[in-house]
Parts: sequence; C-alpha cells; structure tokens
Amino acid sequence: MTESTRRGGGHEDEHPEGTPAPPYAAFAAGAHPGWPPPPAHAPTTGPGAGHRRKRPAGPVTLLAAVALVAAAVGGGTAYAFQQLTGHGTTATDTATPVVAAGKRGDVANIAAALTPSVVEVNATLANGSSTGSGVIVSGQGEIVTNNHVVSGASSVKVRTSDGTSRTARVVGTDSSKDLALLRVEGASGLKAAPLGTSSGVKVGDTVVAIGSPEGLTSTVTSGIVSALDRDVTVSTGESQGGQGRDGGEQWPFQFGGRQFNGDTGSSTTTYKAIQTDASLNPGNSGGALIDASGRVIGINSAMYSSGSRASSSTDAGSIGLGFAIPVDTVKADLAKLRAGSTS
Repeated sequence: MTESTRRGGGHEDEHPEGTPAPPYAAFAAGAHPGWPPPPAHAPTTGPGAGHRRKRPAGPVTLLAAVALVAAAVGGGTAYAFQQLTGHGTTATDTATPVVAAGKRGDVANIAAALTPSVVEVNATLANGSSTGSGVIVSGQGEIVTNNHVVSGASSVKVRTSDGTSRTARVVGTDSSKDLALLRVEGASGLKAAPLGTSSGVKVGDTVVAIGSPEGLTSTVTSGIVSALDRDVTVSTGESQGGQGRDGGEQWPFQFGGRQFNGDTGSSTTTYKAIQTDASLNPGNSGGALIDASGRVIGINSAMYSSGSRASSSTDAGSIGLGFAIPVDTVKADLAKLRAGSTS
C-alpha cells in the first residue's frame, strides 16, 4: 500500500510562544506515527476537567475503519487487516507497476523485474520427488505454490534465481483451490512479486510465464490470455504424484470431460482458471503468470503435456494449452493459508 503523509499546514501564530501544542497534534498530522494517540477520556482533574474534546480521526482510527469496510465488501477480515497494517506484508495491486508505461508489454523488462520473485520448488515425497515453481509474496519469505507440488512432502527446498537453495516449510494448504503457502525461515533479501488483480483480465491480453519447467530454473515464456473462467478439474489426492524431473507421471487434470496427463482419480476439485497459450511444461506449476505491467495475475497450475518421451517432433513441445489460478482467488485464500489451514 502506498501511504501518503499529510504535513501540518498551520501558521506560526497558531500556538504563541510559551503555549505548548496539544501533545497529539503531530501524531494526528502524521509527523510522528510512532507517538501514542490521545487519552480516550477527558482528564478528571486540572483545567478542562469534565469537558470532553472531540478526538480527531488519526491514522489508526482510519485504518481500522477501512479494514472493517474492506472486510464487509470482500469477506476477508484477517486478510484486509494484514494488508492495511503491514503485518504479513504482501505486494498488492496498489503497488507501483514494475514496468514503466513506455515499456509496458516488454517481455525483457518484465522478466528482469519478476524473475527474482519466482523460485524452483523441490519436494521430497515418500514415493519419490516433485519439482515445481513458487512465487514469493512477502519479504518475510512467504511463497505461494500449488498444493499438488508439495502434497505429502516430508521436506521442501526452494532455489532462487541466483542459485541459492533454502529450506522451506509448508505453512498451509488448500486442496480445493490447489494452493499451498511455504515459508523460508530466517529469509532475507527476498523480493516479493507485486500481485495484481485478475478481475480486469481480458482475452487477448499479453502475458508472461516464469517458472522451472523440467528443473530449468527461471525459464521465461510469453503469450496471450486465450480464454477465461475455464472449469479445470484436478486431483486432491497425494497418490497422483507430482511433476517429476525424471520423466515420471505428470500432473493429471480434466477439462471438458476429457482427462489429460493421466487419470485424476475419484478425489477431485474444480476451479475457474485463466487459459493461456504461453508455453508451460512440467515444472511450471506454481509459477507466475504476469500481465503487461509486471503484476502477477495468476499461479500456473495445469498444462497439457504429451505422455510420450519419444524424439518425434509430433510429440515434442507445448501445444499452448495451459491454465492458471486467478490471483484474486490466491489473495482471498492467503489469510486462511497463513493461519495454517491444511484442508
């Protein structure tokens, strides 16, 4: 959130020499936000006893009021309060775009700005390993990824774009939305990605995808939004495996009554997704789908991948059928994930 600080606009003769200014004047004007607010009640002794003075609406009062309004509109009290007060600070859609207006849609600029905010995720499972991607959403080391990337993991490591490997723990999961939140303990120097909004996304918008397909960290592809509100069905079980780097089973999903990349099984969930033709491959799951201004508008979650590993050109490469969880869904779920929910 961008905060604006109002400066006191009074004249020198408002408080003649020798007459102290009210102790909360600077606080109300925003000059010293660390100062405490004035007493809640009028003094019982001394000058002015028995006369209550109307307390000015200071920043804390304003924040509380806005938080309540935001919660009433969006239904997320905890999330709204965190965003307004800075607790669990997340780069939101109110942040300044990372790409200048004159460079809007420039893939090279978007890649340079957002690549440090996307990590490779490696999870150790009971039956092998899973490789995916994740998006850093706060300077405190919080990383959003897909639930299917870390489901059933006994340990998780993340690798940043500079090659540094760090241990992470799973804070919360939501299999119904295929989302999970990781935290890198003692994190420092991590760059949070600015989260945009998916409500204004249109078919034909330019997008950039960043992730770690097949373990190739910081891979950048681009394309457009192909469709909106696609009903994508994915498995919620752990037995479906992950996105193995060794050519094993790929993550299955269902669309339009057809199964892709294997059988989703009986335990599934369906969500509305953004469809894109930006090239996505196994390992891109959990990575960022970014708009022309450099804001994250989705978390890549499902893509068609040929089951064949043959060298035939007819079986190679992406066919431009990828899906992403809208970022508005992610933001609405963050408070639940931060609270440690493991649904």
